[in-house]
Amino acid sequence: MFEIFEKTVLTGFGFLSLSQKKAEELLKDLQERYKVSEEEGKAFLEKMQGMAKESREKISEIAESEVKRVTDKLGLVSREEFDRLQKRVEQLENMKNDSGSGEPC
Repeated sequence: MFEIFEKTVLTGFGFLSLSQKKAEELLKDLQERYKVSEEEGKAFLEKMQGMAKESREKISEIAESEVKRVTDKLGLVSREEFDRLQKRVEQLENMKNDSGSGEPC
């Protein structure tokens, strides 16, 4: 019985991220309703939290990939590239100013 419940919850809450308080409440509820041992309950919660972490990581990877794809499609430069170009412009301005023109760009 508990295994069916576990599979159902894991499927339904795969993306759920539990706070410590909520996890403790769920563990207590599992112990009372399904006569689950503390070890089984903790193992179940750890499995849920692991799945939630994996889901967050996958979502983050997908989001980063999608943002990169869109910025490439729009022809936008990355922050690193912008900073590199800005530094290069400053170097060129300094070279021009050092060459004796005396006027800022």
